[in-house]
Amino acid sequence: MDTIWQPEMILIAGPKYKAVAETIRREVAAGRLSQGDKLPPVRELAWQFKITPGTVARAYSILTEEGLLFAEVGRGTFVAGPRSVQADAPYVPIEIDAVPHNSPREVYRVNMLSPVLPSIGQADLIREALAEVAIDPPSGVMHYPGRPNTKPAQEAAFEWLRGCPLGEITAEDVVLTLGGQHAIMLVMQAALFGRRPTILVEELAYAGFRRAAELMRADVVAVEMDADGLIPEALEAACLKTDAQLLCTSPEVHNPTVRSTPLERRKALVAVAERHNLQIMEDDCYRMGPDRGATYRQLAPTRGWYVSSIAKTITPALRLGFAIAPEGRMNDLRRAVEHGMFGLPTPMMDLAAKLLRDPRLIPITERAREIYREYIQIAVDTLGHHDVVWRDDVPFMWLTLPIGWRAGAFCQAAEAAEVPVRSAEEFAGRDTRARHKVRLALNAGVSKDSYRAAMHRLRALLDNPPEQIGV
Repeated sequence: MDTIWQPEMILIAGPKYKAVAETIRREVAAGRLSQGDKLPPVRELAWQFKITPGTVARAYSILTEEGLLFAEVGRGTFVAGPRSVQADAPYVPIEIDAVPHNSPREVYRVNMLSPVLPSIGQADLIREALAEVAIDPPSGVMHYPGRPNTKPAQEAAFEWLRGCPLGEITAEDVVLTLGGQHAIMLVMQAALFGRRPTILVEELAYAGFRRAAELMRADVVAVEMDADGLIPEALEAACLKTDAQLLCTSPEVHNPTVRSTPLERRKALVAVAERHNLQIMEDDCYRMGPDRGATYRQLAPTRGWYVSSIAKTITPALRLGFAIAPEGRMNDLRRAVEHGMFGLPTPMMDLAAKLLRDPRLIPITERAREIYREYIQIAVDTLGHHDVVWRDDVPFMWLTLPIGWRAGAFCQAAEAAEVPVRSAEEFAGRDTRARHKVRLALNAGVSKDSYRAAMHRLRALLDNPPEQIGV
């Protein structure tokens, strides 16, 4: 049955969520809340206590984990029944950012702004390679980087990228960069010309495209999408209106919608690019599994630029990325590297050559993908009754918020519940209509228990929208 329970929040030292949880424990212990009683919605109790909804959601989540409460989709949160635990012994989480996979320690804050890889051996390989390079760096440490020093790392990167449908390339075509974002900047420097060039992006796109364009003093125009990616007719119209030079896109794993552009759609977009002499930069940093279609570098060899990195497969810490130019444009890309930075530091190139060739790395990355799939399943099991788009080879999900939630308000509530997520607004331009959706990046750097608890906190928010009506 429902309850008209309206207590005063007790005052205890520490965070407010602990005070909320302790209030509910004592109310149950005193018999003022009985088995089956319904607790107020998150928003209602937050208003009553003059605190944030995320704080209440956190308290409900803790008590649900303890077994004192239970939640039913569409109905609310209820008292589960009598407890044998003492009311003055609240759950106290350890406040740390991340722990190794399967660590017995727990975390409370689960950052879902960017994907976090599990640490399952790659750190040991990196430390070992760093030690070897420090003792005897093949490229030396007393001179500028040069192309001869780059060759072993290029060959290792070429082997690492083997299997990706890039068309006819050699190891010399692979340019090493300081991560994927740096690769994007280098491509823009090599491909764009004129005082005020224009680039095209998807209407929802990786924000790094826009940031790089700002540094290049380029105008950014968003192009309409559908479920299969960019719409060819919309791209054609944008080309006619803007005289754009470069299209920046993510056809294999679109960030943030998770979707992949079918091969036939990619071919139609290439046809538009051919008619309007449009260059295409493909950001492939999020692909973790097999390709679903040919890259633009393969479909359009004279206008397809390719960018990738090891951030989502090995580690983001090393800032190691790759860029490949179209046929006939390799010197432009090399010039952008050499004129801007002379090349990667020689110890970094030596490290890349050792690490990417290590035979132990492939099974580690395969196991990392398996762990990611396990975490995806936890999220889908918890949030699956809501409108969530996911793939088992993509380290993030795309969630449509239920009626009653706006993206900005939800992100604030999620931050208060210590599960920060990204709003659709972060992927949209100023003139693009933002949707009430959020991106949830997987965090496999915390234990499954902590991750599952975070998913329940998000679910508590999703199941209790504010539903405010303006007058």
